[in-house]
Amino acid sequence: MEKTNLNKGKIRVYVADKVDDNPIVTHIRKSEKFSLVGLSQNGEDVLKDVPLLKPDFLIMEVMLTGIDGFVVLEQLKEKMNDEMPKIIFVTNLSHSGFVTKAINEGASYFMVKPVKPEILEERMIDLLQPSVGTTIKVNKQLDEKISNIFISIGIPAHIKGYQFLREAVKLAVEKPEIIGSITKQLYPTIAERFETSSSKVERGMRHAIEVAWNRGKIENINTLFGLKIYNSNEKPTNGELIALIADKMIMEG
Repeated sequence: MEKTNLNKGKIRVYVADKVDDNPIVTHIRKSEKFSLVGLSQNGEDVLKDVPLLKPDFLIMEVMLTGIDGFVVLEQLKEKMNDEMPKIIFVTNLSHSGFVTKAINEGASYFMVKPVKPEILEERMIDLLQPSVGTTIKVNKQLDEKISNIFISIGIPAHIKGYQFLREAVKLAVEKPEIIGSITKQLYPTIAERFETSSSKVERGMRHAIEVAWNRGKIENINTLFGLKIYNSNEKPTNGELIALIADKMIMEG
């Protein structure tokens, strides 16, 4: 376990992850905006340190030694109540069940490694903006709904296309007009966020839909929407599926 001095005026961060060769830790140490107040990859240490240090953020891996990140989160809620830091899971685990559990338990964000430290910094800054509490609640509900739909139609969470499609649906909910400019706006926006190319985003989405179609679950769309939209010989295009799910999210508020 490692503790550091608190720098006044900076955003206080505790990192619950590996100590050595951690790019997030290196970034925070060099940052003028953040102060690293604690660092440990042992869940029991984290559980002891955080209530004492009261950081603004707890950046946490799910798989810690001693006890895992979910147990840490549950027990911190009992100990700290309204003094809880904002929790961001940064982990190698990408299964949708982990995402849903993290959001339901009160995490502010869930990011799958590798994570660019600059992107993580942006997320932390966003979470400190006014009215962010309402935004978090809305985002949690939206993430959970999208994950549930993807699971029901057979899109596996471990493939890249899952993440691309989820981000695309969220973008389409925020800016419905982007559906009319998939190639010029939607793909490039997602590509930038995931540090990849537009063509890889398009292929990743198409692959995810093909996997679902080959599993024979794509017809569950008909059950979800209460309409006969696709039959066993049809599969939606990227744009069709994104638009369909985004429209459902918008209609449900």
